[in-house]
Amino acid sequence: MRILTIITLFATVLMAPAASAQEAPQPVTLTLEEALQIALVNNHVLRQTRLEVDNAEAQVREAWGQVLPQVDLQSSYTRNLKSANPFAGSDAGSLFGSFGLVDWLAFNEEARIDDDPSTQPIPVDDFLDRQRQGMSEIGASLGGGDNPFSVANEFQNGITISQTLFSGSAFAAIKGSSQLQDINRRAADRQEHVLIHDVRQAFYQALLAQQQETVVEQSVERTRVTLDETQKRVTQGVAPKFQRLTAQVELANLETNFVTSQNAASEAVDNLKLHLGIPVDQPLQLRGILEAEDQVAFSNVSTDDAVDLALQYRPDLEQARLAIDLRRVDLSVTRSQYLPEVNAFANFNYLGRVPDSRSRVFSVPGDPFSFEREEIPFFDRSYWNPSINAGVSLTWNLFNGFQTSSLVQQRAIAVDQAEIEYERTYEAIRLEVQNALRDLEDARERIRTQQQNVQNAELNYEFAQTRLVEGVASPLEERNASEQLDQSRLNYLQAVHDLLVARSAFETAIGLPLRGTEALQLTSN
Repeated sequence: MRILTIITLFATVLMAPAASAQEAPQPVTLTLEEALQIALVNNHVLRQTRLEVDNAEAQVREAWGQVLPQVDLQSSYTRNLKSANPFAGSDAGSLFGSFGLVDWLAFNEEARIDDDPSTQPIPVDDFLDRQRQGMSEIGASLGGGDNPFSVANEFQNGITISQTLFSGSAFAAIKGSSQLQDINRRAADRQEHVLIHDVRQAFYQALLAQQQETVVEQSVERTRVTLDETQKRVTQGVAPKFQRLTAQVELANLETNFVTSQNAASEAVDNLKLHLGIPVDQPLQLRGILEAEDQVAFSNVSTDDAVDLALQYRPDLEQARLAIDLRRVDLSVTRSQYLPEVNAFANFNYLGRVPDSRSRVFSVPGDPFSFEREEIPFFDRSYWNPSINAGVSLTWNLFNGFQTSSLVQQRAIAVDQAEIEYERTYEAIRLEVQNALRDLEDARERIRTQQQNVQNAELNYEFAQTRLVEGVASPLEERNASEQLDQSRLNYLQAVHDLLVARSAFETAIGLPLRGTEALQLTSN
């Protein structure tokens, strides 16, 4: 519950507007474990790496989309302002101008065979004049221009469905995107390993800087006491003035060192904030001290065992292996260009050719000179017509100037390069594990040495103080013993820090941070 509260607090700080000087953020106290959990949620680099995993998942879905049915909708409207005569330059254009003559010939032929004496054949001009008169009576005109095929409004709506039946590149792309997804997941896992080590190192460095600050502060306090004692001795005339001056100079130097150590401690905490992904102006207090607990951890692990663990659990080695598979998939995609692509398709269209004037004029049966008008609805079936077609298409490139063969050669070289990179990563991991194991053993040895050295320095300082009080030792001897004690404590703190960092580096080298040491059986030779 506590860690959830802390993460919620940081999220509120990140999303809130800039606070005024009176609304300073409240300080937060963190342990190492809490800092690690916050970093795994907030760290900027890790969040970016996880987004790469999400992006790879989207690429997998995109690759599958290439072999799923594709449905396209098309809709268009065309206004024909002026259409060209499709029969221009040929004799066919005069055919449509002669349709009226056909009606005249039929009228005269009927008049000849009619027994009614009042019905006689008439000249063509009279026939056309009488037709124009009949048309004008209903508000129409004879003749529709020189292009009877032109329609003012054209509407086209259609749906096209296509399905890939065979595409070597599409199927290989699906496999390749899955490989990329696995690679990005291994990269995210490794980034978590590295982040855990970085946060530990930053946390230990901040603790070291704070405790170094404490050591320097204690040294300043002891030097002030020494200066007071020296001042008394000078006043009593039992000590020369240069001893007082020496103590004053030493105190000034230590006070300067104390200010420097304070700045170093603040910078170390700010560096930790950066790894945690929290605002730099957020007050942060650390809970914990540098302690050399469990100094024998991993002491029974042999180099071969450690290397075997690293080869088994290091995600970056698996990432390098997957990179080889990805390059091979890329090679398969390129080789698929030698193969044809087969697709099935179906088209459903609905075409509308609608004139501006949708009235139809027709002659009264038995009277070629009387006409009637009929209004036709916009969506009349005479204007709108469906069409359906389906088929299979095959596309096969037979020659492209040796481009495909050149690409295949490049992809094959990329496979060889990936295999070399895997070998390099393998050897680099072996070397990293060996160095981490050596550094861990060196840190253990320095801890043992410095522990005894601090005890000796503390005892030596007690003797110097006693001798100074008894008057058998000079302040210089006491200050030398004090300096030795300070340096011994600083060396010990540095050794503890190095041991903790070396242990974290070893766990990172063998891939432990996400599993915990209890999950593995570590044996020795």
